[in-house]
Amino acid sequence: MKRKGTIISILSLVVVIICASCVSSSEQAENVLFENSISEDATPAVLARIMQADKKPISEIKFEKGTYHFYPDKGLEEYCHISNHCDVMVSTAFPIRNFENLTIDGQGSTFIFHGIMIPFLIDHSKNITVKNLSVDWHEPFHSEGLIIANDEVKKTFDMQISEKYPYEIRNGQIYFIKEYYEHNLGQTILYDPARKAITFNTEKYTNLTTSKKADVSRNLDRIHYKYEVDFRGPEYKNLGRENRLFVEELKPGVVRIHNHGKKMPQVGMILSTKGEQGFNRVAPAFRITHTYGFNANDVTVHHAGGMGLIAENSADLILDHFNVTPSHGRMVSTTADATHFVGCRGKVVLRNCTLTNQLDDASNIHGTYQKIVDVLDDYRIGVRMGHSQQKGFVIGIANDTLGLVRLSNSFYPYQHLTIKSTQYINGRYQIITLNEKLPAEVQAGDLIENLSAYPELLVENCHISGNRARGLLISTPKKTVIRNNFFSTEMEALLIPVESGHWYESGNGSNITITGNVFQDCNHSGLNRGIIRFETDDDNENIAFHKINIINNKFNQFDNLILEISNTDNLKFTNNTITNSGTFPMLYPENPAIKVKSSKNIVFKDNTYSGDAKIILESDESIPNLKFH
Repeated sequence: MKRKGTIISILSLVVVIICASCVSSSEQAENVLFENSISEDATPAVLARIMQADKKPISEIKFEKGTYHFYPDKGLEEYCHISNHCDVMVSTAFPIRNFENLTIDGQGSTFIFHGIMIPFLIDHSKNITVKNLSVDWHEPFHSEGLIIANDEVKKTFDMQISEKYPYEIRNGQIYFIKEYYEHNLGQTILYDPARKAITFNTEKYTNLTTSKKADVSRNLDRIHYKYEVDFRGPEYKNLGRENRLFVEELKPGVVRIHNHGKKMPQVGMILSTKGEQGFNRVAPAFRITHTYGFNANDVTVHHAGGMGLIAENSADLILDHFNVTPSHGRMVSTTADATHFVGCRGKVVLRNCTLTNQLDDASNIHGTYQKIVDVLDDYRIGVRMGHSQQKGFVIGIANDTLGLVRLSNSFYPYQHLTIKSTQYINGRYQIITLNEKLPAEVQAGDLIENLSAYPELLVENCHISGNRARGLLISTPKKTVIRNNFFSTEMEALLIPVESGHWYESGNGSNITITGNVFQDCNHSGLNRGIIRFETDDDNENIAFHKINIINNKFNQFDNLILEISNTDNLKFTNNTITNSGTFPMLYPENPAIKVKSSKNIVFKDNTYSGDAKIILESDESIPNLKFH
C-alpha cells in the first residue's frame, strides 16, 4: 500500500509540474501593442517582433488606431506557389507560421501596402483571428481610364488617364507604372461610373483585342516535347502572337488606341486594365495554407493585386463582416476573386459580407483534379498539376481518401484509396504512395481528387454585386446552404460546375439549399447563360449534381433565362418568384426561362412567373413531360 501511495504521489507531482508548465507558458505569451510612431513604415517593427515569437510567444497583437504603411524593402522575402495566382517572390510583415491561438486586432486601423507584398501570410497555424482593420494599396495593381471619344470607322478610341495612373508609351505600347510594379493593357473590362458596376453588355466591347497571330513563325513544328505542355502557362502564352493594338498620346493624359477588333468602348465608360493573364495576380491580401481555424471579423479589403483571400489545404474558415469594396473613387476593388478556397475541409462560412467590384468571382470553393501520368508500381502513382496556377499544390495529407476518376465513364470515383505519403518533386509533378494496392483498371490519364478535402459551406446575409464574373462557384459535395443573400453579377450568380479541362477544379455539387435570396439583373455582361447554372465541361449525360433545393427566392431579371440544369438528379424548384425588371433591353428574347437537359427527378412546384418568356420551360428527351408549376 505504501508503494502504491508513493506512485500516486509521484504521478500527482508530475501532473502539478505539467500544469505549472502550461500556466507558465500561457503567462509568457505577450499582448503586443504597436503605436502610431511606427506608421510611416511599420514593416520592420512588426516583422521583428513576429520573428521573435518562438522565444517570446504572442497571444495578441494590437495596433493603436491609425493608418500604417508597409513597404517591401525590409519585409521577409519568400517565393510562393499560390493557387490561382502567379508563382512569385513576395514580401510580408506578417509571416504567421506555426502560431496557435493568435489574435491580430487593428482596432479600426487602415493598413496601406506598397508593391508586391502579401499583407497576411498564414501557414501551418491554428486558431488565428484577424479583426477590426482594413487593407489597401497606395498604388493599385490595376489602372483606369475614362473613354472620351471613339471612331467605329477608323477603329480607334480615346482615353483620358488621370494623374493617379502614371504611364509610359514604349514602341506603341502603353505601360502603367506603379511602385515596384508595372503592367500593360492586358485584361480589360468596362465599368459604368453611374452604376459603379460592370457596363451592360460589356462582352461586345471588351476584352480589348490586344494581340493577333504572328506574321512570321518558322519551323515551330520541329520542336518536340517529350511530356505534356501547358501552352496557357506564362512561358508559352506569347508563342505565335504579336501585338495588335498600338497606342499614341494625343496630349498629356489623353491617349488613342488603334485596331481594337470589337465594338469601340462607349464614351463615358471607364476602362479598367490589369495587365496580361498569367502575370497579373501577384499580391493577395490574405494567403492561408495548412491552417486549422481562421476567423476574420470586421475586416475590409479595399484592394489587392489578386484575391482578397486565398485559402489552401485549411479548415474551419469563418468570415464575418469580411468586406471587399473599392476605395478612393476607384471602380475596382481586388483584381481577382474576393475569396477563394482550395482543398479546404471542415466548415467555410461567409456571413454578413459585402463583396463588390472585384474583377472575378465573389467566392470559389473547390478541390483539385490532378492527372495520373505514371503508374509506377502497385502502390505509387506520379501525378501532374493541370493548370500553371495550380503548381506546387499538394493534394492531401496522410490517410486522406483519394478518389480515382475517369470522367468519360462517371463524374464519381470508381475507386477509393488512402494516402500513405506524398513526395514533392517539383511544382508540376509529385509522387503519391498509397496504403492500398492500386486497382488493375487504373491508367495514365485518369484523375484523382481528395474526397477528404471538401468543406461544408454557408453563405448567409451577403451582398454580392458590381463585379466581373460570377457570384459563387460551388464545387463541394458536402452540405451547402446559400441563404438570404443579394446578387447582381456580370455573369452567373451561382455556377455549380465540374471543371476538368482548364482550371482542373474538382468537386460535384450536392446537398445544396438555395433559399431566401434576391437575384437582381445578373448576367448583364452579354453572355447567354442562366442566373443559376449547373454545368460540366465533359460532353456526356452522366449525373454530376445531386439533391438540390431552390426555395423561396426572388429573381428580378431583365432577360429571360433564369435557370440552366444539366447532369442533375433530384432538384426541387419551389415557391420562387420570377419577374421582369425592365432595367436593360433583352439580349436573348428567344430564350425560355428554364432549360433542362441530361437530368432526372426534377420538380417545379408552387412558383410564380410574371416574366416575358414565350416559353417558360424547355427540356430535352431525358425528361420529356416535365412541367413548370
